[in-house]
Amino acid sequence: MAASARAIRKGLLAALTAALTVVGAVAAASAQADDVGAQAAHKSPFNCGKTFYANNWSPGHSPSGSIDWQSHGGDAIGGETVRATAGGTARFFTTLAATDDVGVMAYGRYVVITHGDGTKTRYAHLATMVRNPGASMSVSQGTAIGTVGGTGGPYAPHLHYEQITAGGSVDSSPTVQGVTVSLGQKKAITSNNNCGGNPYSPEEVCGGGFGVVDSAALTGGRVYLLYNSGSGDNCVVTLKSTNLGTATAVSALLEPQGGTRTTDQGSYGYYAGPVKKHAPNVCVKWGGSVGSSSYTSPFEHCG
Repeated sequence: MAASARAIRKGLLAALTAALTVVGAVAAASAQADDVGAQAAHKSPFNCGKTFYANNWSPGHSPSGSIDWQSHGGDAIGGETVRATAGGTARFFTTLAATDDVGVMAYGRYVVITHGDGTKTRYAHLATMVRNPGASMSVSQGTAIGTVGGTGGPYAPHLHYEQITAGGSVDSSPTVQGVTVSLGQKKAITSNNNCGGNPYSPEEVCGGGFGVVDSAALTGGRVYLLYNSGSGDNCVVTLKSTNLGTATAVSALLEPQGGTRTTDQGSYGYYAGPVKKHAPNVCVKWGGSVGSSSYTSPFEHCG
């Protein structure tokens, strides 16, 4: 009986080991499958309604799987606004002053955006960038990050674009606007990026470390109060929701109790502010306006 029990236990252990091996293999395969391509839902990196060629040319393009966005029809791509294809944290770089390159090609002025799922996108050969090399900023899908150029080499204007997996490899079949562009393919893609809504968020306007504390609705926009607990700074920004891109009257104000009021007021395309004040553990009065619609708070948020 004892020998029989040992045999049964041995058989069960072998079966369990085999089952766990299969489960581990399935999990590993699943993890690899999840990392095949960038997971974020990406839009075209251009203004709403713009159509350009996405050319995933091969062989010889480095790194393999990257897209060259090129002119389509009579619409030359040089100088076009480049926008984030998905939200995340953008970092700004240049190889123009480097003695050697970043590895695979001369990127020139370029931006890398890290998305919430750990994937990244790279935008290279930019003529201009909205921040200096070494800077970073939070971006929403559609936020402008630069303009198309040919920096980094003797290139005709185009946008070099990569979707990079969380594992660090370049997706060889990137998908933009729901269109997959596999190796060797060239497809005309029309953008619906930045077609509606303000492309800026209050966090990216105020900068890193700020979080929204309160907000108030306006006709044609919304005003936000933010706070940075690390620095003790308050920030107010008013975002428009109408007449986007057109300069119209908008304002933002911030007043610490016992201090002076600061107001940013003018004709702006997207937002007023940021208005910042160092006021830890101090009540603040905040507000803003869009056109004739305005809001001013009482002294509040005192701690």
